Amino acid sequence: MDQKLWYLKNCSLFERLTPEEISRVESCAQSRTFKRGELVYLPSDQSHSVFLLSSGRIKLYHITGDGKQAVLALIDPGELFGELAVLDTGAREEFAEAMERSVVIHIPGQEIQRLMESHADVSLGVTKLMGLRRQRLERRLKSLLFRSNRERLVYLLLELAEKYGQSTDDGTLIGIKLSHQELANIIGSTRETVTVLLGELQAEGLLEIRRRRIVLKQIERLAADIDAQIPNTANSKQHQNPRLHSARVEM
Repeated sequence: MDQKLWYLKNCSLFERLTPEEISRVESCAQSRTFKRGELVYLPSDQSHSVFLLSSGRIKLYHITGDGKQAVLALIDPGELFGELAVLDTGAREEFAEAMERSVVIHIPGQEIQRLMESHADVSLGVTKLMGLRRQRLERRLKSLLFRSNRERLVYLLLELAEKYGQSTDDGTLIGIKLSHQELANIIGSTRETVTVLLGELQAEGLLEIRRRRIVLKQIERLAADIDAQIPNTANSKQHQNPRLHSARVEM
């Protein structure tokens, strides 16, 4: 089966569409491969399309006044991004960049609008996606404003554990490789500060770093330290819903 059609059929947003409707979306969608570091779109680009990530990973970010990246979201295969095109065809507001070789499916915003008008499930799914992304951004903003660098880093690690966590005998492995600079860009800090904080947390026995992979050895204590809930790891959620990994639309 064509990879583009496979991802359309297995995206939860489209799971209740008829084969004919899926074929119509597929016929007007376009697939493109982006190299690591290549931009999918710029803030000045017009938002005529919604994107579905087929493979790879995309990061969405702003550039601050002093030239630093402020990462808004990480997009994984099966997830939609650039969804504001269904509401506003003006200029986009953020950068979208491939973190590794990525295949992206472009879907015309008008086609998504048509589906939203004719299918309540699609309309609800897009609305939920926007709401969840906004909620996460608001939480991150509150974290930036009211938490210390250490607390922001721990909060991010718990957030990553919820999305990418894998339970192991040694603790919760965060199944994504992020550099210290990338972690710093997400929490609004510096690479040097993140390096020091990770060293402190490792010395305290709260985590262990293995070749850019982080294992949270005491996730309950980390959550308690910042008065946060213990996250459900990604593999435990996938066990509850086997389709979750390949059909996510939530950030």
